[in-house]
Amino acid sequence: MRFTRITVNPDQMGGVPCIRGLRIPVATVVGMFAEAMQPDDILAAYPDLEPQDLYEALRYAAQAVQERELPLLSA
Repeated sequence: MRFTRITVNPDQMGGVPCIRGLRIPVATVVGMFAEAMQPDDILAAYPDLEPQDLYEALRYAAQAVQERELPLLSA
């Protein structure tokens, strides 16, 4: 999968994946979705973002965890 809107720069934000070189981490955008924010609300909170940025952030996060096993608590 190719990501054109996600950048990783060791000299910016400690090298965490960000949106288009902006100081907006992918994790921030994904976290906003996780808190049930709507895309329009996220875009209002970060006016520099574009709708395509939001969906590429989700695709990036999905790809990042695809090959990893996370510990789950048993019920």
